[in-house]
Amino acid sequence: MTVAKIVYASLTGNTEEIADIVAETMEDAGIDVEINECTQVDASEFSDADICIVASYTYGDGDLPDEIMDFYDDLEELDLTGKIFGVCGSGDTFYDFFCKAVDDFEAVFEKIGASKGADSVKVDLAAEEEDIQALEAFAKKLIEAAQ
Repeated sequence: MTVAKIVYASLTGNTEEIADIVAETMEDAGIDVEINECTQVDASEFSDADICIVASYTYGDGDLPDEIMDFYDDLEELDLTGKIFGVCGSGDTFYDFFCKAVDDFEAVFEKIGASKGADSVKVDLAAEEEDIQALEAFAKKLIEAAQ
């Protein structure tokens, strides 16, 4: 069975909701999904997954959230060759670097050998109907890439 691991950082609940939408879509397709808040998991656990997903908000003007920094640093040390990855997250278009954490995680996944399974999804604040559809399509593309 295909295993997906979703790790998220959420300050207001928006990104947790985004991660839940992706998880639910994958579970409905028969994927075994493990979902964890970033401080409750080690990056090395991605080694046990077929699909690796990070959902993170962007703090301030393009910064990674403090609580996901250790996870990010540990992720940089892994070799995830052969794994499929996807990144999604929330941000605020008020800032110059909208959802930069999504771009940062995408770059590190590519650096450590993982293959991009779907285009990243960036949500302005809370997920609305259009965002939910994009997240569901994102999840389905990741599943296709892994099979």
